[in-house]
Amino acid sequence: MHTNINSKKNLISIFTFFIILCILFDLIPLFKAEAITFTPPFDINSESAVLINLDTNSVVFEKNPDKQQMPAQLTNIMTAIICLENCQDIKNTKITADNELYGDIYRYEYPNDIRYGDIYNGDVLTVEDLLYAMMLASSAEAANILAYEIGGGSIQNFVKMMNEKALEIGATNTVFTNAHGLYDINQVTTANDMAKITQYALKIPSFEQIATTQIYRPSIPNLENNHNESWYWTHSNIMMSKGDYYYEGVRGIKTGNLEISGRNLITMASANGSKYLVILLKAPLYDENGKSRFYHLEDAKNLFDWAFENIEYKTIVNATEELGEVYVKFGSGDNDYVLVKPAEEYNTLWLNTISLTSIQKDINLEKNIVAPVEEGQKLGTLDLKLSGESICTIDLVAVSSVERSSTKFNIEVAKQFKNSKWLKRGLIFSFILTLIYIIICIYAYRVIVKRKPVRGVYTKNKSLGIDIGSKKRKKRRRK
Repeated sequence: MHTNINSKKNLISIFTFFIILCILFDLIPLFKAEAITFTPPFDINSESAVLINLDTNSVVFEKNPDKQQMPAQLTNIMTAIICLENCQDIKNTKITADNELYGDIYRYEYPNDIRYGDIYNGDVLTVEDLLYAMMLASSAEAANILAYEIGGGSIQNFVKMMNEKALEIGATNTVFTNAHGLYDINQVTTANDMAKITQYALKIPSFEQIATTQIYRPSIPNLENNHNESWYWTHSNIMMSKGDYYYEGVRGIKTGNLEISGRNLITMASANGSKYLVILLKAPLYDENGKSRFYHLEDAKNLFDWAFENIEYKTIVNATEELGEVYVKFGSGDNDYVLVKPAEEYNTLWLNTISLTSIQKDINLEKNIVAPVEEGQKLGTLDLKLSGESICTIDLVAVSSVERSSTKFNIEVAKQFKNSKWLKRGLIFSFILTLIYIIICIYAYRVIVKRKPVRGVYTKNKSLGIDIGSKKRKKRRRK
C-alpha cells in the first residue's frame, strides 16, 4: 500500500517538474544578446580598466583586463563578502576593539597609504558599523578587527577564507595576503577578477547599501573614548560629493591608494535608463609636474559620459528577416526552393558612431539539400563581422516545410539506376546463378537420366536367374 502511495507521489513530482520546465522554456526569450568591446576616442590613464553594462552583464570596454595589479583597499570588497556570508546578524553582533590587532598597521612602511576610522582600544561596535567604517573610509583598524573575529581568532585563517572564495567566484588571478589592502608584493588581482568579485558582492544582501552610502554614523556612541556626533565616516569616492569631481548618478563602491602602485577605483553610475560598473587599476598619483592628480576619477567620468551618450541596445538581426533561399531536390509541386531566416534575434549594445551598415554579414548555405525539409531545420549559418573580427554566428533555418515528391524521386532513381553499382552487382550475381543452374542441369542429365535402367520383355530377373520370355513361348506351344 505504501509503495503505491510513494509511486503516485513520485509520478506527481515528476509531472510537476516537467510542467515547471515547460513554463521556464516558454519564458526564455528566443533571442541572442551579446556585446562586443569598443574603443573610446580618448586615452585612459589607468593601466587596467573594464567597463561593464550591468543591465546586460556585458563588457563594452577593456584595457589590460588580465594584467596583475595591486588591489590596494579594493581588497575590502572581499573582506566584506566573507563577513556578510559568515555573520548571521551584523546589526547586533558586537565586537570590542583591541589595539593588539593593529600591530602590522603600526609597523607599515608607507604611512600615507593608511586610512583610519578613529577606532580606539575598547570601542564597542557592531559588525555592521565596522563594515561601514571599512567600506566608506577604508579603515584599516576595522578590517583587522573583522578579520580576527570572523576568522575565529585568526587573521590568517580569514585570509585563507578570502582566497578560497576568490577561487570559488572564478577570480583565479587574485591572491590576498591581508584584509585591509595595504601593500604586500604578493597581494595581486586583475581588473577582470575585481569585476567578478564586485558583481558577486552586489548580489549579497546589505552589501550594495553599505558600499554606496555617502555618510554613516556608528550605532553605538562610545562616549568613554571621547567620541561624539562628529564621529562619522564619509565615502572616499568624492564623485558622490558636490565639487570638482562630482558626477550625477554615481554610487559608491570602493577606492584604493598605494604609493607604490597608484590609485584604484570601482564605482557604478546610472543614467538614461542604463547602469554601468567601472573598474580602474593603477592610475598615476601625480602629473608630469609632480602635482597630485585624480586620474582615476577623470577616467571614470570620461568612460561614463562616453557610454551614456553613445552606447545603445540595438537589434542587429531580426528573427523574421528572410536572408536567402536554398535549392531543395525532389520538392513537391513547385517547391524547389525554401527560404531561410535567423534561428533567433540578435541584440547587442552598439556604439552610435559606428553605422550598422559596417557590419559584414556572411551567409553560408548548405548544398545538396534533399526533401523532405522540416520548418526550423538548420540549413546554414550567418556570420557577423566588424572590421574582419567575428561578432557572432547565428544559425539559419527553413522558413517553411517542403514535402518530398514521390514522382520526382522515382524518376531520378530510375535515371540513376542504370549507372548504379547495385545494378552491376545484380547482373553479375544473376549471371553467376544462371551459370550454376546450367551446370546443375547438365550434371543431372548425365548422371541421373543416362544411367537409369530400361525394362523390356527380355529383361532377366537376376535375382531368380529365370528367362521370363522363354517361359512364355513354351506355354504357347503346349496350347
